[in-house]
Amino acid sequence: MTTERDHTQRKDPSAPLMRLGHCLFVLVPGNLRDAAARELHDAVSARLAKEHGIRGLVIDVSALSIVDSYAARVLDETAHVARSFGSKTVLVGLHPEVAVTLVELGIDLSALDTALNLERALAKLKLRIVSEDEDGPGP
Repeated sequence: MTTERDHTQRKDPSAPLMRLGHCLFVLVPGNLRDAAARELHDAVSARLAKEHGIRGLVIDVSALSIVDSYAARVLDETAHVARSFGSKTVLVGLHPEVAVTLVELGIDLSALDTALNLERALAKLKLRIVSEDEDGPGP
C-alpha cells in the first residue's frame, strides 16, 4: 500500500538542494546509484531553469567513496547544464580514490572546478558568506 507520504518522498530528489544567495548547493548521497544520479541531474536542472541569478553550483561529493561511470557522466552533464544557465560548477570533497577511479574510467570532468572545502569553493566562485559581525558596526 502506498501512502501519500511515500508518494511525495519519491518525487523529492535524493540529494538535498539548497540555495544561498547566488549559489545552489547540492549534497550528493553516499550511495549514488543510476536512478539517484538522474534525479539529482533533473532536480538541479529544474532549479536552474526556474530560479534566476544562480551564478554558482557547489556539488558536495564528500559522502561518495565509490562512483561508477554512469554517475560520473551524470555529474559532468549536470555541470554542462549549469554552465548553459550561466553558472560555474565546483565539486567539493572529492576523495583521492574517487578521483583515481574517474581518471581510470576516462571521465573528463574538465567542465568543473574542484575544491577541498566549501570555503575554497565559494572563493573560486567569487562568492562569500558574510556574517553580521562583518557587515559593519553593531548597535
